[in-house]
Amino acid sequence: MPLGSFPRSEGTVSSPAGGGANAVPVHVAVIMDGNGRWARARRLPVIAGHRQGAESVQKCVRAAIQQGVRYLTLYAFSSENWRRSTKEVGDLTSLLRFYLRHKINELHAQGIRLRIIGEPERFEGPLREELRRAETLTLHNTTLTLTLALSYGGRAEIVQAARRLAEDAVAGRIIPDSITENTLHDALQTADMPDPDLVIRTSGECRLSNFLLWQSAYAELIFMDVLWPDFGESEFLDALSRFAGRQRRFGGRPA
Repeated sequence: MPLGSFPRSEGTVSSPAGGGANAVPVHVAVIMDGNGRWARARRLPVIAGHRQGAESVQKCVRAAIQQGVRYLTLYAFSSENWRRSTKEVGDLTSLLRFYLRHKINELHAQGIRLRIIGEPERFEGPLREELRRAETLTLHNTTLTLTLALSYGGRAEIVQAARRLAEDAVAGRIIPDSITENTLHDALQTADMPDPDLVIRTSGECRLSNFLLWQSAYAELIFMDVLWPDFGESEFLDALSRFAGRQRRFGGRPA
């Protein structure tokens, strides 16, 4: 299927795009899994899988722009990933810093806005500075919002939002009876973008792994056997094609 073959469907911050023939999701979220297995299968160090995975990120971004996707959120580093070896965490953060330093001007030229969710403050100072610089540089871009989930956990995000609302209630700024799903939505880190229409996970695993738990309530889930370093434009298009074949009813029935 050639690039550019899917017309984009419209969505809003509060209402995700519908499926249907040839519909393109407004927001795609990706759990990028399989870098380590890819490297081990080739008897390479794990960092080689992460480097190849970074190339897949660039392919995914290109395909998203060409297809008219407006929001792309990537699970780059989970809160649980801190349990990995100090060397692997160091290699990952060094690689991220390298790509931010050397690729951010390219992203900026393409009109991509970079956003960070999670707990980036947990990373070392130089990386935090690169993240702040990248977000500031690209703040007003509109072609694609590329969100990196770094030191991110969906449960922690919900707890953080609940704590903020509890503090507002104690301070008298809101009353508990006024809290609705929309109120909690607005307290999340993703409040300024639509919920994902499509969540893709690579490597054959079939779980969300604490990623966008609240936001993915009505997302279409697609699990692919390909390891993330082998994910490219054709795999992205395959996921969009499968999404277009889904009928999204949000709890209702078709007319």
